[in-house]
Amino acid sequence: MPNANEDSPSALNQVQSRAVSELLRVSPVADELARRFQEAGFSLALVGGSVRDALLGRLGNDLDFTTDARPEDVLKIMRPWADAVWEVGIAFGTVGGQKDARVGDVDQSFQIEVTTYRSEAYDRTSRKPEVSYGDSIEQDLVRRDFTVNAMAVALPEKEFIDPHGGLDDLAARVLRTPSTPESSFSDDPLRMMRAARFAAQLDFEVAPDVVAAMKAMAERIEIVSSERVRDELNKLVLSAHPRKGLTLLVDTGLADRVLPELPALRLERDEHHRHKDVYDHTLIVLEQAMALEEDGPDLTLRLAALLHDIGKPRTRRFEDDGRVSFHHHEVVGAKMTKKRMTELKYSNELVKDVSRLVELHLRFHGYGTGEWTDSAVRRYVRDAGSLLDRLHKLTRSDCTTRNKRKATALSRAYDGLEERIGQLQEQEELDAIRPDLDGNQIMEILGVAPGPAIGQAYKFLLELRLENGPMEYDVAVSALKEWWAEQN
Repeated sequence: MPNANEDSPSALNQVQSRAVSELLRVSPVADELARRFQEAGFSLALVGGSVRDALLGRLGNDLDFTTDARPEDVLKIMRPWADAVWEVGIAFGTVGGQKDARVGDVDQSFQIEVTTYRSEAYDRTSRKPEVSYGDSIEQDLVRRDFTVNAMAVALPEKEFIDPHGGLDDLAARVLRTPSTPESSFSDDPLRMMRAARFAAQLDFEVAPDVVAAMKAMAERIEIVSSERVRDELNKLVLSAHPRKGLTLLVDTGLADRVLPELPALRLERDEHHRHKDVYDHTLIVLEQAMALEEDGPDLTLRLAALLHDIGKPRTRRFEDDGRVSFHHHEVVGAKMTKKRMTELKYSNELVKDVSRLVELHLRFHGYGTGEWTDSAVRRYVRDAGSLLDRLHKLTRSDCTTRNKRKATALSRAYDGLEERIGQLQEQEELDAIRPDLDGNQIMEILGVAPGPAIGQAYKFLLELRLENGPMEYDVAVSALKEWWAEQN
């Protein structure tokens, strides 16, 4: 991108040309929709993130538009044209749709949102924004969160609209607000988290006056619903530079209100390297976990990396020899993880998986010099279940020592454990460990009806299976009968 801070028509023209070239790819859809709005007596403009991404040369198939048409008019225009239309956001002036189109030689599907010019603000005692419609695009753009998202391209003529210097800020890679930060954040406090999220996604800096307002107004985030906070946190954590956004949340005090367990780590020291801050260690673990991802960003793994040590502040003990210990911090941390994620309205499945990874993240360190028995390896795999691959990545990421010899030794030890797991899996299908007798067989052999005794027998056989590996049927039957005799 040319330096848009240069006050020259040629620089602006070059940037506009890039945006236009990006728009040519989506023009079969955008221009056709714009003509329909024109014919109905309304205007339409591509807006916000779509324009920003077009200028950055990375416009995708999610297209955001703004219009002077009211939602009911937008529906009338969209329904005969789109392949699907939804009204989920219509209370906030947004109509969504899907349009399939052939672009060049490729069939593509476009996700479209059309929003009526609007302004919105939060009542100080309400979690829901109050929406009012506007009549000009300038009025709509000034309400946007940041100047880089407050640009538009009027269609179909493709006129570039930038009343707040968003192009200059895009070139400078800085986040500013169209109005004063205080006014913007008062309208919607979630924008403070969006500042951190965009910094992480775009690798942009946040203007000093915006940071100052975030610090001064951090408590206002408490009025925003847990679901909206969670969604912004997810986008931040899944971004290319989450450290940048998380650091901003911590430094401004926002994290104290949405994820207080994270800033609490700044006061602690790692039990293996007392010079190393656990907070910084956590961010390194997150980045190292990201480097091990194979199929794109993994929210479960990243949240586990972010939260794996949050039990340390509550378990810190000063030992007689001067060392600091954090005994059972993984167990305490798992409970804290469950509580925090539940409060943020995460799904039960995700809460369960992340909490389990936090609970298991230290299990490997019992492996040490390679003395694990086959039964211990079986339990490791059984306890990890479907999370085994993520547990491998989290455990490897948790090594942040600068001691190359120690890091190499830990890596080799884990290589050895994974090799052992692979060998046992080949031998006995370790992923689906079950007792050698099922519940029906247990009832038949013991001659008892369903009840607690069957569960106890099942548990006994499972422990036997983990300890000894697969057993012949007759041997399992004999062991079961012997156990049953002891119980009675």
